[in-house]
Amino acid sequence: MSLWLEPNSTVWVIGHRGASAHAPENTLAAFRLAREQGADGIEFDVKRCATGEVVVMHDVSVDRTTNGRGAVHDLSLDELRRLNAGNGERVPLLDEVFEELGGRDHPTFLFNVEVTNYHTPHDGLEAAVVDVVRRHNIAHRVLFSSFNPLTVHRLSRLAPDVPRAILYAPDMPLYLRRVWLGAIVAHEFRHPHFSTVTPQLVEALRRRFLRVNVWTVNEPDDIRRMMDCGVAGVIGDSPRTLAHVRAARAL
Repeated sequence: MSLWLEPNSTVWVIGHRGASAHAPENTLAAFRLAREQGADGIEFDVKRCATGEVVVMHDVSVDRTTNGRGAVHDLSLDELRRLNAGNGERVPLLDEVFEELGGRDHPTFLFNVEVTNYHTPHDGLEAAVVDVVRRHNIAHRVLFSSFNPLTVHRLSRLAPDVPRAILYAPDMPLYLRRVWLGAIVAHEFRHPHFSTVTPQLVEALRRRFLRVNVWTVNEPDDIRRMMDCGVAGVIGDSPRTLAHVRAARAL
């Protein structure tokens, strides 16, 4: 049984690209810090590099987050490993994330893996990610997400036991931000931008047996409002802030 599908008695705190407000995003340092700050799990992005390995990187290129240049899909793993992703951190492999944080010492720590082959939709990323998850025997702690409903559909065929989420934002085309394909794509979660979320939306989705995790929520007032809406999880850059608001709300 997936831990993501079990009833949660409190709102999940999920570190957006780790504790990205306090450490270089999408690095092992940010992921470790997120757990130290009280996160129940982390959200991060994966892509396939030129030599086929699954690496953790948000952008199409490495230009913004490393000291290198070029598209991830054009760079080999060796080339990526030579880059500085901030404070001496390297671009991590998905394998390394699970090795570092998926052990038995923290058996309930959760992983929201955003599958981001938006510019290379036929690169086999979905199958490669599922293979890594299977090798680490960690499917019960993983949630897949994507802005592309077709990617979510492919993941549902490859790994029906791993829950999936459809991401969307208010600036996307109408058919995507209204999730018109949701009726024919198997998924258990919706991941809207927090600015679009109301208690009525959360309740309407709950009646359709869909749970809601919201992104990216950083201000205490917004965090409280989202928790009051009844969302399952809140994704933010500072797990420490999220955890503090959750604790204060419980008093």
